[in-house]
Amino acid sequence: GKVRDTSMNDCLDSVLVIGKNVIGPKIQIDKQYGDIPNIACSPSQINQVLLNIVTNAAQAVDSENGKITLRTTFDDESVFTEIEDNGKGIPEDVRAKVFDPFFTTKAVGEGTGLGLSISYKIIEQHNGKIEVSSEVGKGTKFLITLPRQGASA
Repeated sequence: GKVRDTSMNDCLDSVLVIGKNVIGPKIQIDKQYGDIPNIACSPSQINQVLLNIVTNAAQAVDSENGKITLRTTFDDESVFTEIEDNGKGIPEDVRAKVFDPFFTTKAVGEGTGLGLSISYKIIEQHNGKIEVSSEVGKGTKFLITLPRQGASA
């Protein structure tokens, strides 16, 4: 994808539009956007990553009181994007494997799994990192860290 100066806030907003059907009308979206600097990235690739995580979050939360929090912050070196849900959480044994290719928590034939290994690679190509923390019964948080300086991708 083409690299250009992009705001992660804009990326998140477009993902919410693209993912509207998956997210559904009942899930509450809490936007806590910071006044972040633009970063050089491939928006189409970054959107793929965000859509993946937001979709997983939407599937993890309860449709009645589900909430997804989108938070962006920055420091001197990086822009941070957090996607947090109040869903069922990921057990520890699963959490260790979420970025493995072909790993899935779904039944065979029900899709390609969490799709996070691709996300991991994309973020890596952008010289960033992606981390997950989760508590069973409380929810899951993905943290994407991207450098403020341009990516080599």
